[in-house]
Amino acid sequence: MDTLLNISNLSKSFPGVKANDDISLHVNKGEIVALLGENGAGKSTLVKAVFGLVRPDSGTITIKGESIAYGDTAAAISHGVGMVHQHFQLVPVMTVTENIILGDEPHKGMFLSMKAARQEVIELSKRHGLEVDPDSVVEDLPVGIQQRIEILKALRKDIDLLILDEPTAVLTPQEIDELLEVMRNLAASGVGVLFITHKLREVMAVADRVVVLRNGKLVGATTPSETDEEGLAQMMVGRNVVLQVDKGPAKAGEVVLSVENMTVKDSRGHEAVTNFSLELHAGEILGIAGVEGNGQRELVEAICGMRHRTTGTVKVAGVVAPDMDPRQVHLMGVSHIPEDREKDGLVASYSIADNLILNQFNLKPYATKGIRDFKVRDAYAEKLVEEFDIRTPSFENLASSLSGGNKQKVVVARELTQDLKVVVAAQPTRGVDVGSIEFIHNQLVSARDTGAGVLLVSAELDEILSLSDRIAVMFGGKIVAILPGEGADRQYIGRLMAGLTE
Repeated sequence: MDTLLNISNLSKSFPGVKANDDISLHVNKGEIVALLGENGAGKSTLVKAVFGLVRPDSGTITIKGESIAYGDTAAAISHGVGMVHQHFQLVPVMTVTENIILGDEPHKGMFLSMKAARQEVIELSKRHGLEVDPDSVVEDLPVGIQQRIEILKALRKDIDLLILDEPTAVLTPQEIDELLEVMRNLAASGVGVLFITHKLREVMAVADRVVVLRNGKLVGATTPSETDEEGLAQMMVGRNVVLQVDKGPAKAGEVVLSVENMTVKDSRGHEAVTNFSLELHAGEILGIAGVEGNGQRELVEAICGMRHRTTGTVKVAGVVAPDMDPRQVHLMGVSHIPEDREKDGLVASYSIADNLILNQFNLKPYATKGIRDFKVRDAYAEKLVEEFDIRTPSFENLASSLSGGNKQKVVVARELTQDLKVVVAAQPTRGVDVGSIEFIHNQLVSARDTGAGVLLVSAELDEILSLSDRIAVMFGGKIVAILPGEGADRQYIGRLMAGLTE
């Protein structure tokens, strides 16, 4: 096989942490290589070094036998490297066509030719089986379509190596299957694919080889035929990981959260949740299953006081919760793990310690008569950093210094260590590794078993099926079915999520 990418003895350090430690690996033409590892293992740093976004301290990177200069993205692109980032690099107010051609626009003479650009996008999407509407505005599109646009942007250039950083983190099961097929087709055409994922099912389905990083070092390589999901998980975290959630039967108590006839509009003024009613009991996990973009975000924000309710009421333990007052809703006993940790879960410029007490910094024991007690804060932060395995040199470091998965651990640690009546968990394990997923799932079950009602909103159908005592399927801003969690049929729920009621 022809070697396409060769990384030799690459190292990269940031203040207080060695992200990559003497890593060597290769990708052949037409090969799909999965890059696995815990949060903070150094995966994103490594692929960013290949794409020229990070300057390594030492080592070499060669594409098709030619060395690539450190920190030179233009050189990487000119050598046929394309990258799809974990967080989309799209301009929301521009059309699909405008986003795909941005920076490399086709011209007719001196003038930009939008007609030629539009036709190019249509042909590109057909060729790769990634259907998009060239005239749609990006901010109006669901995340699955936005992911397609990102991939088409990369494929528009004549690429030999495609890097995918968490490409399926926000996709539905059907969209994931489509993306895996695109990856297979690209590999069949000779393109090498290097992809980061935490979803072991995908690795087993599509990878030719698997390379595993742990604490910045390469700890092993294998193939799907030589291992299984449990074996991959053990390589990643260095211990046995229980992939199935171990939980006893629910002991449902009184209603702790009641939503009655609620209607909510989205940010563009369109009705996202329509005449919605739901009851959550103490001691149960109620999972909301659905394709993203069917009102889940607006539902969660309205319950937690972050979005205006056009009609209807929300009650916490029988008491009506105020509209648009998240602080008061929290004080009534509602814990909230938001789906967008960057926007709603953290203050990036605050320390990890301050982020761990964001919603109680002015309360005892962290403050007395308006004077903060930093010794108590620090002791609490030290305890949670260890308990939730938040990978950081110091709790005094800024939240912005953490990897995506470790940011999520900070949010989960803060929200699940308070003794509250209701836990609203939106995408609680998005972008975290298998060891952390196991831990977070156990924390949610523990919250249930200590008497909280847990409202779990997740695009991960496996997560819904394994955790939920009851499952409510949401489509078009409404609940189309409520089913018992035990014995729930994956295919049937998948059809309900797609709006097929028969």
